[in-house]
Amino acid sequence: MALVSMNEFLPKAKANKYAVGQFNMNNLEFAQAIVEAAMELKSPFIYGVSEGALKYMGIEFTVAIAEAAAKKSGLPIALHLDHGSSFEVAMKCIRAGFSSVMFDGSHYSFEENIRLTKEVVKAARAMGVSVEGELGTIGGVEDDISVDEEHANLAKPEEAIRFYEETGVDCLAIAVGTAHGMYAGEPNIHFDIIEAVSKAIPVPVVLHGGSGVPDEMIRKSIAAGVGKINVNTENQVACTDTIRAVLNKDAKIYDPRKYLTPARNAMVEVVKSKIELFGSSNQA
Repeated sequence: MALVSMNEFLPKAKANKYAVGQFNMNNLEFAQAIVEAAMELKSPFIYGVSEGALKYMGIEFTVAIAEAAAKKSGLPIALHLDHGSSFEVAMKCIRAGFSSVMFDGSHYSFEENIRLTKEVVKAARAMGVSVEGELGTIGGVEDDISVDEEHANLAKPEEAIRFYEETGVDCLAIAVGTAHGMYAGEPNIHFDIIEAVSKAIPVPVVLHGGSGVPDEMIRKSIAAGVGKINVNTENQVACTDTIRAVLNKDAKIYDPRKYLTPARNAMVEVVKSKIELFGSSNQA
């Protein structure tokens, strides 16, 4: 099966009150773990790729790995640019074979965010590529971008609704109290904002910073209208903790396969637990 846009499965997720996971692809082992878990549970999913990961893996390798996963699995898989910083980056990814892009204009003024997102939507739609927009500023650290809690701005429902109406994005990430990275305490998610926006627009709300959010909060977010949830840090922690444990146990290990295989297996378990929590199993 070829890579698909998020429109192949997100409308169904919103209609049936479940969410599809975006799991970030940071290298081959991440890609393998994610697709293995999804195949076992027959779930659609989204490979998220940040600009930092693109620089690390190379755009050609990234697309080739995702296409191989889609062909092998037969699952509906979207290859999605995560937090794209410009029109040019989004177009480069589309030309290379990405089936979905996010344009993150949240650091621009509201009007400029609308203007720039509209440009991306117009070009992407002509290519059959889905677009995610973002409103409000999500705290935490992702790649080299750090936003402290003081400067994280919650989305205003009336602005989010207008943003959708003017841009026509296929899903909308709104800042509702989650953050990138792991939480020191429990996040304070504003379910009222999710519900107000979700009821007023026909596309799913996206929850960024899904790692470390308590299961009950995830369920409440989905019930309120979230249809896409991003997870990256939990996989990174599972991978790194496993590698550290293997190497600490036996200092003579030098074959990467000896520590990357258990690391990959640890990530499979993380992804399976998220797919089951999100309710997307058997929805492929």
